[in-house]
Amino acid sequence: MLNNPDMGPAKPPAKIAKELASSTGFVMARLGFRFKTQVMARLEKEHCEIYHYSVLALLAEGSRQTQSTIATCLSLDPSRLVAILDGLESDGLLARQRDPQDRRRHVVSITPDGEKQLKRLRGVVKEIEKDFFGPLDADERAQLYELLAKLAAHNDPSMAFLKPVPAPAAKTA
Repeated sequence: MLNNPDMGPAKPPAKIAKELASSTGFVMARLGFRFKTQVMARLEKEHCEIYHYSVLALLAEGSRQTQSTIATCLSLDPSRLVAILDGLESDGLLARQRDPQDRRRHVVSITPDGEKQLKRLRGVVKEIEKDFFGPLDADERAQLYELLAKLAAHNDPSMAFLKPVPAPAAKTA
């Protein structure tokens, strides 16, 4: 153990209960929380929040979105989304206009500055992923993604498009 003169001897990390550590769901949730925490902390240093990245990524897929569609996609309360969109709009990263087919709604689109910001944020997240998944080789990462995609498609309707590639048929002798 390293000693810190200001804090005394370093303490070993506390261990979680074996029962929890043996639960796949608990381990997955704990790792997901840790990853999200790292992303949020790093994005905060970039004067951004995780929902900014999510909104820009959604808008970059090409279609103009209504505010209500964005709120639904991100599982956000519409009033919370309005504050996020206000910030992104004031930074020039997105534009809102009245929907010509329904004047009560606003459609939202990414701006060129928003696309530049998204590119930068993608780089930040890629760095975190590289470090976080560092102990896994490329094949293990691909296998993990395939398993997670299968679970996501089964448990989250918004991710049902993640149809994993079926495993190759077993060879017969």
